[in-house]
Amino acid sequence: MAHIRIENLRLQAIVGINDWERTTKQDVVINVVIDYDATPAAQSDRIEEAYDYKVITKRMIEVIEASDFFLIETLAQHLLEMVLENPRADAATVRVDKPGALRGADSVSIEVQGCRPE
Repeated sequence: MAHIRIENLRLQAIVGINDWERTTKQDVVINVVIDYDATPAAQSDRIEEAYDYKVITKRMIEVIEASDFFLIETLAQHLLEMVLENPRADAATVRVDKPGALRGADSVSIEVQGCRPE
């Protein structure tokens, strides 16, 4: 089993419940761990056999930048489902941080985990 890690993907999104949060993009930081069997890719040395992290990252950027979520929980779950759509993914963990969301704290985050449905 291999683990792909996408660390500290910094983007801006509309996310939150307050009036100002519905109109002003805020920083979010995305961390993703994708578990998959990398043996076929390692043996063939072909991208077609791998979980292409560039493709999923591009999709996440598009979704987040166009987002209109009220809760970071919803955003995290949506990203998790996107990651698990790829048949190569066995399981994944997605963490969404919202820096500055709470006075006195560096960040507030939610972490969701899931397995690919069989």
